[in-house]
Amino acid sequence: MALPALAVSPASGQLTGDGLDGFYRDGRRILSHCALRVAGSEPVIVQGRLTGPGRARFLGTIRRSGERGPDPEIRMERLRYADGTEEITFRSSAARPVRLPVEIRLGTDLAELGAVAVGLPGPELRATVHGSGLRWSGPGVHAVVSATPPPQDALASAGLLRWELELPPGGRRTIELRAALERAPQVPGGGPSTGPGRSGSARIPGPRSGMFAPRTRGDRPPRPWADARLECDDHRADTLMTAGLNDLYGLVTRDPAAPTDVYVAGGFPWRCGLAPAEALWAARMLLPLGTRLAAGTLRALARSQHTTPGADFGRLPGALRDASPHAPPSCTGIEATLLFPTVLAEARRWGLPEQEVERLLPAAERCLRWLRIAGDPQGRGGGRAGYVPDPAPGGPYRCETQAHAHRAALLGADLLEAYGSSDAVVLREWAAELRARFRTDFWIEDRSGGRPAALLTADGRPVSPLGSTAAHLLDPGLLGGGTLADGLLDAAQTDQLARLLGGPAMDSGWGLRALGAKESSYNPFGHRSGAVRVHETAVAAAGLAAAGHERTAGALTKGVLDAAESFGYRLPEMYAGEQRTEDGAPVPHPAACRPAAVAAAGAVHLLVALTGLRPDVPAGTVSLRPLGTAPLGAIQLTGLSVAEQPFALRVSRLGMGMVEAAAEGLQLGA
Repeated sequence: MALPALAVSPASGQLTGDGLDGFYRDGRRILSHCALRVAGSEPVIVQGRLTGPGRARFLGTIRRSGERGPDPEIRMERLRYADGTEEITFRSSAARPVRLPVEIRLGTDLAELGAVAVGLPGPELRATVHGSGLRWSGPGVHAVVSATPPPQDALASAGLLRWELELPPGGRRTIELRAALERAPQVPGGGPSTGPGRSGSARIPGPRSGMFAPRTRGDRPPRPWADARLECDDHRADTLMTAGLNDLYGLVTRDPAAPTDVYVAGGFPWRCGLAPAEALWAARMLLPLGTRLAAGTLRALARSQHTTPGADFGRLPGALRDASPHAPPSCTGIEATLLFPTVLAEARRWGLPEQEVERLLPAAERCLRWLRIAGDPQGRGGGRAGYVPDPAPGGPYRCETQAHAHRAALLGADLLEAYGSSDAVVLREWAAELRARFRTDFWIEDRSGGRPAALLTADGRPVSPLGSTAAHLLDPGLLGGGTLADGLLDAAQTDQLARLLGGPAMDSGWGLRALGAKESSYNPFGHRSGAVRVHETAVAAAGLAAAGHERTAGALTKGVLDAAESFGYRLPEMYAGEQRTEDGAPVPHPAACRPAAVAAAGAVHLLVALTGLRPDVPAGTVSLRPLGTAPLGAIQLTGLSVAEQPFALRVSRLGMGMVEAAAEGLQLGA
C-alpha cells in the first residue's frame, strides 16, 4: 500500500481478476488482470512476499521444453509497486543464447474498490492499442498500461502484449509495465466521453485531475514519525513493530485540503479514507514516536468540525457503526470529538510545540463545549443528567463513552488551565461528579464481586454483558498527571475488572474478546460480540500494567504476539475469539481490514507500554515504570521522540528501566 495507490495479489503474483486482485488508484481498479506466461507456461513461483509497505517481490523459475535435469536455467524476478509499476526481470544461467517468448494478459473493469470488496465487480472492458501498450475506457475515466521495451505484438481483443526476448549466456532482460489512470476528456456540450457501447447516464466521478503518473513513490509523504527500533529478547516483538510501522506508512494519506498535513487511513479494503476515530487512535498510540502525525491528524479533523450554531456545534463528523447485538449503533463522530482534546493534551505532554497547541486549542475548546452541553448535569442537553449519550441525544449511555468523556474533561482541563482559561475548573467539577455517579450507576453487584455495566438505557437501566470496551475504564492516559484514584472506578472495582479481563471468559489466549464467552449473545466471529480486537487488547494491557496487574497485562501481550506470528506479523483488525488450543491458530474475521491502522498502531502501543514511558515535557519530566515481570525479556528502544529530540531507553530482564538518551533539561521523575 502507498495510498492513494495499492495493489492486491496472491503469493503467485498472477492477477487473475479473482476477488480483490488488482492495481488500484484513488479507489478505482486500474488493472484486474496481469497474468504472465513464458515459453507457453506460467512461471513456477518459489517465493512471494512483501519487501516494504509499498512493494512486493515474486521469485520464480521458467521451465522450457528440452531442458535436461532438475535445475532451471531461467530465473524470474517480479517487483510490484503499489503505485502501478511492475518490473519483470529474466536472468539466464544457460550456456547458450536463449530465445524467450513472453506474453502478458492484461484487463480491467475500472470498478470502484467498494464494489469489488463486496463481490460486485464490473464487466471486463475491451482494450484498444495505445502507444506502447493498451487502454481501457469507462464512464469518465481511462486506464492506460504502457510497456518498456515496447511489445513486438499487441492483441487488443485478448488484452495481450507479446515479446521475443534474447538472453545471452549469463544475461538479463527487464520488462517494465506502468499502469495509470486518466480522466476522460470533456466533450462539447456534455460530460466526459464514455467508452464504446456505454451510456453517459452511468457516469462515475473520475479522478480530480487529468493524468495520474504511475510513479508516485517520490511523491509519498515522509514517515511522520521517528525511525524507532526495538530490540527484544523475544525477537518476534522486533519483527512485529517493524511490520506494524510499515503497514501504517502504507496507510499514510495526505489531506487533500492541505497536502502538508497527513493522517493514517482506517485500513484496507473498507476504510481507505479518513476514519476520524481510528485516525486519532492511531495518532495517539504513536505519540512515543513523535507528534507530527498527531498534529497533522488534528489539523485535518479541525477543518471538518461543526462550527455553525446548533446542537452539533463543536462535534466532529463520523459515521454510525454496529455496536453489538445488545446495543444500537454507536457514533464514531462522538468518539472522535472526545478523543480530540485528549490527543492534543497528550501530544503537548510528548512535546508538541506550543505554537501548534495554540493553533489547535480553539478546536479542542469547541469539542469540550460540546461535551459540557451533551453531558449537562441538569439534563438540559436533552439526555440523562451528567452522562454523555451515544448517539445523542436519547442515549444509550455507554461505559466506554463515559470513559472517553471523563478523560477528555480532565486532560482538557489541564490543557485549558495551561492557557489561562477559567473553564478548567468547570470541567474538573464535571469529571468529579461523573466519577461519583458512575461508580454507583454503572456497577452491577453480583456474587463474583460485580462488574461494570456495558451501558445504561435511556431510562437508566444497566445492561450487563461484559466486553472489551470495559478496558477503556483502565486507560492510563491520566497517569501523566494523576493516579488511579482519578479513574472512573475505585481501587476495588479496578481490581475486580482486572480479574474479569484476565479470566478465561475474556482472555481467549490470543487476546481480549469483544464479549465474554459466557454471555448469551457470544459469537467468536462477532465483531462486537466475541472477536478479538487488537487495539482494545492493547488498551487493556497498557491499563492493566499501569494499575499494577502486570501478569495479566503480560499474558495479553504474549497472546497478541503469538497471534501476530500466525498472521505473518500483519495483524488483522480483528480475529475470531475462539479459545486457544495447543494445535490451534487464530482465524481472521472475514470482514476485517488488513492492514488496519488501529491493529498496527495497537501492536506498537502494546510493545511500548511494556516500558511504562510517560513524559510531561511542559513540566520537564519523564518517568519509566516498566513491568517488573519483563514478560518479553530485556527490551531496548531507540529512535523514540520526546520533546522533539531523540529518546532511547533500556529495560533489563529484571524489569529495571534506564534512560539512555533524552533531550537536554528533561529530568527523570518518580
